[in-house]
Amino acid sequence: MRYAEAGGERVSVIGLGTWQFGSREWGYGRDYAETVAPAIVHRALELGINLVDTAEIYGLGASEKIVGKAIRGSREKVFLATKVFPVGLPFMIPTRAQGSARRLAVEHLDLYQKHWPSPLFPAGAAMAAFKALVMTGLVEHVGVSNHNLAQWQACDAALGAAVLSNQVKFSLLDRSPERELVPFAQRNDRLVIAYSPLGQGVLSGRYQDHPTPRDLRRFRGDFSADGRTRTQPLIAALREIGGRHQATPAQVALAWLVAKPNVVAIPGASSVKQLEENAAAGDLALERDELARLDSLSS
Repeated sequence: MRYAEAGGERVSVIGLGTWQFGSREWGYGRDYAETVAPAIVHRALELGINLVDTAEIYGLGASEKIVGKAIRGSREKVFLATKVFPVGLPFMIPTRAQGSARRLAVEHLDLYQKHWPSPLFPAGAAMAAFKALVMTGLVEHVGVSNHNLAQWQACDAALGAAVLSNQVKFSLLDRSPERELVPFAQRNDRLVIAYSPLGQGVLSGRYQDHPTPRDLRRFRGDFSADGRTRTQPLIAALREIGGRHQATPAQVALAWLVAKPNVVAIPGASSVKQLEENAAAGDLALERDELARLDSLSS
């Protein structure tokens, strides 16, 4: 597994996203939550993945509980990230951070992220609470999610220190972070954490000739007939490039992302096998012409 270094931390370029742990909208059910999800976490740690990302809103705390139980006895191997949703008053953030730590059964959070910009309060209101959490030692690093560059910089200024990371939707289907966020991270020793790095499965190619998924993804235009037609040339290229490397289209799509300095990805996994395939993408080195071809088909 390759690692990215920023802010004094060493983070696996392929992490593990856990939105699906305990979340009903994915439709995985109780057996997945109690058996498969913990096995995914255990195997991730065995393979050198140390970035595990969750949030208080995932399954209304269920994801944090599943992750916490799974990492018990292996805390030192994990760069543990969770997020606070911007509802309620900013002074409530410390209490909610304590709630996350309690559900995760840990004494500190490596990365505590503001999940979205608040529609009601300026950056300074939340960052004052985050700063207090750092001062008490409950939080090691502050991060944000779904923030544009100006919002990220405003949080920096309000915190009076570096906001380590920005977790954003980023893939071959959505390259907007490349315009400002990635260059900022590269210049300033920060991280861009890519969520939905496979377009929630579109870039795996498995839905190209199959019915639309029955879960929440059925509402995404990329899974429609028109969407599949639009992405066909890109999927074909992922398959062809994958054939040269004995890799899947999904692995190629992940490798394209993490070839960028200061970018890490947090794909989810529905099985241990899928987790293993995701992890292997961290060591897949694409040729320059292959990266350029994917750039041309996705711009």
